[in-house]
Amino acid sequence: MTATRSDLSDFAGALAARLPGSWTSDYQRHERYEDQFPRAEQLWDNGHIHYIVSEYVLAHDAILHGPERQRLYVTDRPRYRHQFVVAPLEPDEDGVKAHHFDGVEEPNGIAVSHDPVRAAAHVARRVLPRYEHALEQVFDNAAVQPDPPHRPDPPHVDQVLTLTLYNDGALGAPYKSVPEQARLTLYAWGFQYHPHQAAFLLPTEYGENGRALRIQAVARLLAAKGIGVNLRHVAPTTERGLPPASPPAARAPQR
Repeated sequence: MTATRSDLSDFAGALAARLPGSWTSDYQRHERYEDQFPRAEQLWDNGHIHYIVSEYVLAHDAILHGPERQRLYVTDRPRYRHQFVVAPLEPDEDGVKAHHFDGVEEPNGIAVSHDPVRAAAHVARRVLPRYEHALEQVFDNAAVQPDPPHRPDPPHVDQVLTLTLYNDGALGAPYKSVPEQARLTLYAWGFQYHPHQAAFLLPTEYGENGRALRIQAVARLLAAKGIGVNLRHVAPTTERGLPPASPPAARAPQR
């Protein structure tokens, strides 16, 4: 725990008076360690100031309220008697939600001298421009996309092709279960018909990556035709497996 300094309130008021625009200071003492959390949780900083607030019992802090909904958090810098820290706070408007901060860089705060004139100059030059830019981005995001970008439900499909990964490594589907409109697409992407197994199978020679790319292509093309694609793993069995799919065994089905 750090010793409580007596000059934070005076410093915060003097700093507010010297920042560009109209600023006011709201000083607060904390009777318990937990009392500093509500303000600290709004810190827009992922560096050393966030660490200070989360690791030290600070006993007091101040919030500076400025133009354009700007707020600055001010508190002691532990172990540095002649310095304070100043950091931006996230906007707390009702219309601002978590997804509005996506892609917005943290403006972060800085350590400053206990001289309010020098501190104000450093804050105006190093903190406020980043803070103003970040706020503008967040408010723009809130105006453009007020609700979270939830993924839509999948489109309804009239037919479904279920591809099965068999225990012997073969991957494919029984011929009768393949929608007629899907057969040419399977042929085009390497699936081969094996008459003795009555199934379309994707040769193992393509390897895992090659088969994955072909499955993705098939799924994308069939989706455009209103055909969904599922991928399943066959139930375990102790029966003797069928021979694996291979290019020499493939030929076109008889109609």
